[in-house]
Amino acid sequence: MLKKTLLLSLLTLLTFANEPDSSKFIAYDSSQQREQTLNNSQNITEIEKDSNEKVEIYATTMDSKDNIVNVSGDVTVIYKEYYLTANRAVYNRAKGELELFENVRANQNGKYKILGEYAKLNILNKERTFKPFYMLDNKTNMWISGDKAFVKDKSFDISSGMVSGCNSSNPMWKMEFSSSDYNGNTKWMNIYNSVLYMYDIPVLYIPYYGRSLDNTRRTGFLTPALGISGSEGFFYEQPIYIAEQNWWDLELKPQIRTNRGYGGYAKFRFVDSDVSKGEISAGYFKEKNSYVLENKLENNTHYGYGIKYENNDFLNSWFGLNLDGQSGIYVKAGYMNDVDYINLSSNNPVNNITGSQLLSKTNIFYNTDNNYYGAYFKYYQYIDENSDTDPVQILPQLHYHHYLDSYFGDHLYYNLDAKTTNYVTKEHLSVTQTNINLPVTLQTSLFDEYLNISYNGYLYFQNSSFSNSDDRITEDLKDGSIARIHNEIAISTQLTKAYTDVTHVVGFSSRYIFDGAETKNGFYESDEEFCSITANKNEPRCDYYNITKVDDTLQLDMTQYFYNSLGQQIVYHRMVQNFVFGSDESDVGELENELDLKILSNISLYNHLYYNYDEGLFSKIYTKLSFNGDSISLSLAHLYRDNFDRTDENRYTSYLTSAASYKYNNHYSFHARYDYDIEKDLRKSAEIGLLYKKRCWEFSLRYVENNKPTIRNGNYDDNIYERYIYVGFALKPLMDSITKSTEFAFMVDEDEEK
Repeated sequence: MLKKTLLLSLLTLLTFANEPDSSKFIAYDSSQQREQTLNNSQNITEIEKDSNEKVEIYATTMDSKDNIVNVSGDVTVIYKEYYLTANRAVYNRAKGELELFENVRANQNGKYKILGEYAKLNILNKERTFKPFYMLDNKTNMWISGDKAFVKDKSFDISSGMVSGCNSSNPMWKMEFSSSDYNGNTKWMNIYNSVLYMYDIPVLYIPYYGRSLDNTRRTGFLTPALGISGSEGFFYEQPIYIAEQNWWDLELKPQIRTNRGYGGYAKFRFVDSDVSKGEISAGYFKEKNSYVLENKLENNTHYGYGIKYENNDFLNSWFGLNLDGQSGIYVKAGYMNDVDYINLSSNNPVNNITGSQLLSKTNIFYNTDNNYYGAYFKYYQYIDENSDTDPVQILPQLHYHHYLDSYFGDHLYYNLDAKTTNYVTKEHLSVTQTNINLPVTLQTSLFDEYLNISYNGYLYFQNSSFSNSDDRITEDLKDGSIARIHNEIAISTQLTKAYTDVTHVVGFSSRYIFDGAETKNGFYESDEEFCSITANKNEPRCDYYNITKVDDTLQLDMTQYFYNSLGQQIVYHRMVQNFVFGSDESDVGELENELDLKILSNISLYNHLYYNYDEGLFSKIYTKLSFNGDSISLSLAHLYRDNFDRTDENRYTSYLTSAASYKYNNHYSFHARYDYDIEKDLRKSAEIGLLYKKRCWEFSLRYVENNKPTIRNGNYDDNIYERYIYVGFALKPLMDSITKSTEFAFMVDEDEEK
């Protein structure tokens, strides 16, 4: 689009709001007189001190007869911050008309220029005429020209012209039009009967093009979305934007997929105060029966809704309070009958969702320097209605936290955290669980702060209360409580050594954790043995037994850094090893090793792994190698997991992600992406594309493959593999830079899971 600042400033320049009348014109002749006038501008100001407007004319020669003033030779007209220059000028005192001839230029603060061979300014009627007309924005190099431009008040008309952002001598693109007009009050510009040329080749006829030239929201049509799919046919979506008041707007997005069906989505946004805003969205899509049968879809309609709202000071704004702390409320709620409600809302497969549940939540909090109060509500909807999973809802959770306090010269620290959570399931089992944590730390340093030593006491309390309309469900679940304290003694040190080219920082720490006193009853006593067995963790009666046994544990930790002479980190290395005493399982915990290595200034390697001694295998390995050069960027990452459950068909995870980009020069750049599930032998997604950029235009081409989940025959795990080609084109600065939402999409093919 035309840059707003360009045309607004142009029209302001042409408008000359509150123009002076003819009596406020002052003309000077001869260079010496002009020099004297410029040097004595204060006297001129005093002459006009009772006037808010003044127009000055400077020229090397002047002659005046009756009401006609003729000036020539380096003519300069000054009005406020505007400067007009020409070879000669004629001023009619009676009519209030100023005519400029030959090499006419207009400039505002050195930013905008209007050029032509003739200009007429009628000061009395506030009219201006330019023949021919040419304007250039020095910032964006956007220019517009016409055979004639007429301006009156805050509106103007241009006859038979063209506009472009490229070199005016041989523009790569240009739009020729028969006429154009602009309304300064509404800030709206119209272009009629335009033809888009690529060089001198006409490529597109546009009978009408309208655009707002400021940020004022207004009702109208937005850029449509187009696409072609082998299975879904032609895709067309025409967004309609409605903004009749400044506190709300509504976007309607009707769409049609010729081989699949039709539908629409809507989003209503509002700002109800200076600290709050929200939105309400809804959508519906109707499938064709032939498409449902051919693709074995579970549903022939897809629908849903969503609500978002946030207020950053609701206690003061709603209840008229004057609290010093910060309060807030955040709401995100929604419903959908299946995942295609989301997948059909966009023509970009990258936006497709893969989850099987939808979370609705509300968070409320009040925060001060010392205390935090919160209330949270979470509701899970399983999109796969055939699932046997019984989601656990949190309705609600109450939270209190007292921030860290210190005593005795920062040697004693404590904080308090308390949560009460009410869990509810579809079977209407209600569990109210309260957790209280009170950690206390006593610390000091020895040997001139070379050695730090601390004691941590962790006081913990939990209570669970069960209830249900059907007592048979809870007859074996007895209310109960557990209270305990466990202890930790920590010793640490950190040393720094500077060398000629590097600085080495190394830290060692050891923590010994041991159990203290404990008391329990009810549910925690009767189910402790059963629920502590790993194989029973997924049993329904153990869903709320989240107590972990505190074993005597020694943890050894080593962390080191290397920095170069510029203070940049070149090596980060951390190792952690746990030793467990008195446990029924292994006495040696998994070895954790983390390494972030900058091999060269543009090559880095990151690795994070866990090694299990009992299995003699790695339980997790994540590795990423990346290169970031001036023109080339590469990254390759791999994630491996092993849960050591030999009965689990999904025991192993092996996932590969990769990305590459290449900037050939300032105009050409290329990129690629590839994600692959090695364990399932499944290509998750792939993309390759190019972007061509010049000052006045952009072109993009992308080929995208994406594995999309769908529901067919009641099977949520089904996938469809889609292939798209995306094409983007932007005429700058007439249009904004290319984004994924402005590209045209063409579906190449789709098939079963690969």
